[in-house]
Amino acid sequence: MTSLADIRSTFLDFFEKNGHAPVASSPLVPRNDPTLMFTNSGMVQFKNLFTGVESRDYTRATTSQKCVRAGGKHNDLDNVGYTARHLTFFEMLGNFSFGDYFKDEAIPFAWELVTKGFDLPKDKLLVTVYHDDDQAAELWKKVAGFSDDRIIRIPTSDNFWQMGDTGPCGPCSEIFIDRGEHIWGGPPGSPEEDGDRFLEFWNLVFMQFEQVDGGNRKPLPNPSIDTGMGLERMAAVLQGVGSVFETDLFAALIDNIGHVLGRGPEGDDKASFRVIADHLRSTSFLIAEGVLPSNEGRGYVLRRIMRRAMRHAHRLGAREPVMHRMVPELVRQMGDHYPELVQGRAVIEETLRAEETRFRQTLERGLKLLDDEMAGLPEDQDLPGETAFKLYDTYGFPLDLTQDALRERGRGVNTEGFTSAMAEQKAKARAAWTGSGEVADQAHWYDIADRHGVTEFLGYETEEAEGQILALVQGNDGVESATGDVQIVVNQTPFYAEAGGQVGDAGTIATETGRAQITDTKKVAGVFIHYATVTEGEIARGQGARLVVDHARRGAIRANHSATHLLNEALREVLGAHVAQRGSLNAPDRLRFDFTHNAALTANEVARVEGAVNDYIRQNSPVETRLMTPDEARALGAQALFGEKYGDEVRVVSMGRAPTGKGVDGQTWSIELCGGTHVRRTGDVGVFALMSETASSSGVRRIEALTGPAAMAELRGRDLKLAEIERLLKVGGADVAERVKALLDERRSLQNEVAQLRRELAMGGGGSGGAQTREVGGVTFAPRILSGVTGRDLPAMVDEMKAEIGSGAILLIADTGGKAAVAAGVTSDLVARVSAVDLLRAAVAELGGKGGGGRPDLAQGGGPSADNAEAAIAAAETLLKGTA
Repeated sequence: MTSLADIRSTFLDFFEKNGHAPVASSPLVPRNDPTLMFTNSGMVQFKNLFTGVESRDYTRATTSQKCVRAGGKHNDLDNVGYTARHLTFFEMLGNFSFGDYFKDEAIPFAWELVTKGFDLPKDKLLVTVYHDDDQAAELWKKVAGFSDDRIIRIPTSDNFWQMGDTGPCGPCSEIFIDRGEHIWGGPPGSPEEDGDRFLEFWNLVFMQFEQVDGGNRKPLPNPSIDTGMGLERMAAVLQGVGSVFETDLFAALIDNIGHVLGRGPEGDDKASFRVIADHLRSTSFLIAEGVLPSNEGRGYVLRRIMRRAMRHAHRLGAREPVMHRMVPELVRQMGDHYPELVQGRAVIEETLRAEETRFRQTLERGLKLLDDEMAGLPEDQDLPGETAFKLYDTYGFPLDLTQDALRERGRGVNTEGFTSAMAEQKAKARAAWTGSGEVADQAHWYDIADRHGVTEFLGYETEEAEGQILALVQGNDGVESATGDVQIVVNQTPFYAEAGGQVGDAGTIATETGRAQITDTKKVAGVFIHYATVTEGEIARGQGARLVVDHARRGAIRANHSATHLLNEALREVLGAHVAQRGSLNAPDRLRFDFTHNAALTANEVARVEGAVNDYIRQNSPVETRLMTPDEARALGAQALFGEKYGDEVRVVSMGRAPTGKGVDGQTWSIELCGGTHVRRTGDVGVFALMSETASSSGVRRIEALTGPAAMAELRGRDLKLAEIERLLKVGGADVAERVKALLDERRSLQNEVAQLRRELAMGGGGSGGAQTREVGGVTFAPRILSGVTGRDLPAMVDEMKAEIGSGAILLIADTGGKAAVAAGVTSDLVARVSAVDLLRAAVAELGGKGGGGRPDLAQGGGPSADNAEAAIAAAETLLKGTA
């Protein structure tokens, strides 16, 4: 028997010997075609070669391409398990010519490989061509010796391929095999063509025209070839079995599924085994490429596939998670050719286990609701759409999962009712959102979300991607094209939208007619808004666009965000478990982190925190992300941001290894709920430099820090400053602190001496008016008008004068360069009779000041000018006379 692996290698070897470069399969998530949910054919990765946008160092290529058809217009999900040939995941073998050879070589290549390489009987083969493609028909007659009745001309689009409404296109020629009269069906073009007797296994596309506006076509200057042969279909043909599920690969997977479940595929159970085997492949490959189950975009399609398989496992009697136990056999079967399965095995198993555990919590309740609803319906009535929507909205059952469960009972769903219930919920959500305090003129973003759905974020895996422009907004108005400042919405983007303390991405977006600089990215109602300025030409709605994130800026943001997680954990370790995040900023130039703590950090604590962060950076441990429920995340010890709203699913970021840590293994240092972007390994942060620690608000402290090149520049700057200080002080690094301390002590002593001399000079110089002391109301009064002193000098001068006069009241007014500083003093034997505060306020009022205060024996204040110093002294005298 020719194995599936043998067929793959035979195909690739044949074309490599004929000058074709063997090219590895591209990812299942296409980066060059925003119109596709998943890569669905071999030509997707070569799209830009066919259109001339890109060139490579080869003009012939051959591939075995991973493909998924389970979403959008290319969706085989509902048929899988119930037909002989439909799969969600399959491999497409292909040979390609980029302006090198055309029909006269493509057809002989195909005929030689099919009849000699695979040894298929010539008399069982027939082909189709587009009805007016005489050249292909004549070549088949010449190369294969076919008569006209074995060359079927098809006038429909089934045999004419187009890349889109405009662009490269051309006729097709398909190769069929007659599998025998015992199978129902007729040849292509006949009324019975949907039967399985005549199986199409290879399609040759002759790309020879360009479709232009107005429905016209013109010849391409360099016609090309794009072919596709379904590997699993060819395996079914060569192995002589009636279904792709009977081929060697699927036989091994199904046998292992039976071993895991403890039962074999008998009777009506065969379809369930086939669903599980196919969906195991598609989900495992998608997870290996970084797609994780979620409630939108590709993650939602993945979740649908996973849960469909899990429901069939439940139908077969499984009451515990089982899908993850089937992964090792898949890796054994396909890991040699696709090493990503080997590398991703652990995350595939963990993701399947977690998703099935989560799904089983709602599955039985949902199925019971379905049973209860169906029991009350007449046998010929479909399930009401409102009930199907309740299953979707409350229990996470996609519509197709409900339809799949009912298919086994011969029943359906009222899809119109489901659509109506969905629309009603959207209307309620929209009304709730617009009434939640958001800016009213932002409601158009909700309109965009309603028309086009939410934006799919690709930025966890890539910083470059193709997107399709869905909307352009200037002011509050949608426009068809734009120059200048504009807000851009695309269907998918690698740009991170500001959230969770992380700033939005910047970069560029380019179309065929223009280029724009993106300065910021925000998100409203799930729609990513790219704030941009068109710098070249103009951009238009509906255009394909190339989006490129500013790599250096994103890298700096990632480093700061990951360092923030390490900082959070370091603070908890050094200060205690009371530390909780109260806000953060992760920008390209710095990070800021607010946390609960009632005292300033000591120098030792700062050093310990900074040291702990750098220890885990140097550890260079992997930064891992997983999706789980908030409760599951908290059970692992994950930290959550206070006040943040979390849905039924969160992204959990883990980093660092510690002997006594958190998580399942008890050795993870930092686990946090976070939707931001992060480095791959902690070592990518580089270095962490804590810049400042200050008070933010009552009970909240704030740390600002740098990472990577910015931190290195800061540390290098500190070294340079220290070297300059050493040079000026003429001491070595170890002695700098002692030398600076000595200089500060010396400076303080000199300052005290200067202040004393200044006071003595001021006192010795007399004043500008009045005697040194005078008797007022029976109290010795010593007023002085001074210059050359500061407000800080006055209290000491008051004390000195008290000692000099023994008993009495003192008023000092100093002209400090345009303003007046005032001090009043009363000796202790007189404070019961007169207060220094009263004396001060009487004087300050004459100087144009307000208030002032202190103790009964010493008070201080001031005024805007010392010009009325004599009047201030007179006011103090009047007060003293009144106390006599």
